[in-house]
Amino acid sequence: MRAGEPRWWLLPPAAGPDLRRLLAMRALRAFADGFVVLLLPVYLLALGFSPLQVGAIATATLLGSGAMVFALGLLAHRFAQRRLVLGAAVLMAASGLAFASLGDFWPLLLVATVGTLNLTNGDTSVFSPLEQSMVAQAVDACDRTAVFARYALLGALAGAVGALFAVAPEWAAARWSIDRLPALKAMFLLYGAVGLIVFMVYRTLTPAVEPPGHAPSAPLVESRPIVLRMAAVFTLDSFGSGFAVQSLVALWLFARFDASVALVGQVFFWAGVLSAASFLVAPWLARRIGLVNTMVFTHLPANAFLIAAAFMPTVELAVAMLLLRYATSSMDVPARNSYVMAVVPPHERAAAASFTAVPRSLAAGVSPVFAGWLLGLSTFGWPLVIGGALKIGYDLLLLRLFRAVKPPEEER
Repeated sequence: MRAGEPRWWLLPPAAGPDLRRLLAMRALRAFADGFVVLLLPVYLLALGFSPLQVGAIATATLLGSGAMVFALGLLAHRFAQRRLVLGAAVLMAASGLAFASLGDFWPLLLVATVGTLNLTNGDTSVFSPLEQSMVAQAVDACDRTAVFARYALLGALAGAVGALFAVAPEWAAARWSIDRLPALKAMFLLYGAVGLIVFMVYRTLTPAVEPPGHAPSAPLVESRPIVLRMAAVFTLDSFGSGFAVQSLVALWLFARFDASVALVGQVFFWAGVLSAASFLVAPWLARRIGLVNTMVFTHLPANAFLIAAAFMPTVELAVAMLLLRYATSSMDVPARNSYVMAVVPPHERAAAASFTAVPRSLAAGVSPVFAGWLLGLSTFGWPLVIGGALKIGYDLLLLRLFRAVKPPEEER
């Protein structure tokens, strides 16, 4: 550790209240995402939906997120980021209320499309590019990767606790002898309440989180070529990830091994803990081998473990492979976020984060419906095999195209 460098569990000395609020709300949103990602397939199956319909709703959430993030990329340079993030919080509250109130497929499909439900172990919602831009604005370049690691760390830990909390409906149903369906609906009301809390906290953000200078005439000017290349490469990764979103991994464990909600909740809890531990390694590794190498060489073994999980004959071995995958798959997250923010000018950061996220959301949104269809045909983990193979292809392509494109702090 260099002299004067903040330890990983502390914020940089210059961190102000805005950064603390951003990190706290990331954690709170991740907690809500943590139980929703597990309970959504349980809730939809309890409503009588088929695996194909579950996959279609998962696809709608990702495609809808992609469309909204794309619109954000086009418009973010024209509006204050604080106003946009408040609108996202209102949408989160409305999404939770709608899912708790509706029970038919087509209305829920519509809400999934326009809402903020996040079915991945990352954050593909409209919050993500806005928060990333504001976090990058709130820290110095030398602290950027470490702070993004903390941002991801808090999200992973809170998401893990949320996954563990997903057992609450079963506990409440057993404790008070109530039907499970009302208990599941209450969890979506809780998700909406979190959106209201996020709204109230983000109202207190200061103008310091806004990028300096005047709004450009177009969302991307200086950084357009590299952003388009990154977006194209990230698309392949996310298309592969869509075959293994947590809701569908949970569905596979339910179908293949007749696993209980309590067991799968524990699996996702420990997955979140392992992912969080890996975030602590990412800044240290990035300082030594670079951001691109960190993304690639931690991702390759994770995808091999994902493929291996599909071939395991018992739930114990399958869970072991999945946990090894989660322990190594997320170190690229803070490195990728920091890299995107580093290679574009500050006033184009929100647009760059949006335009690199849009293809990821759209591509990830296409594959869950195929994964649901495959699981309806067979309980074998074909979605895990396909997803892992596609993501290995992404790793190799990323290394080839961006190894020589270094952020400013690596050019010294």
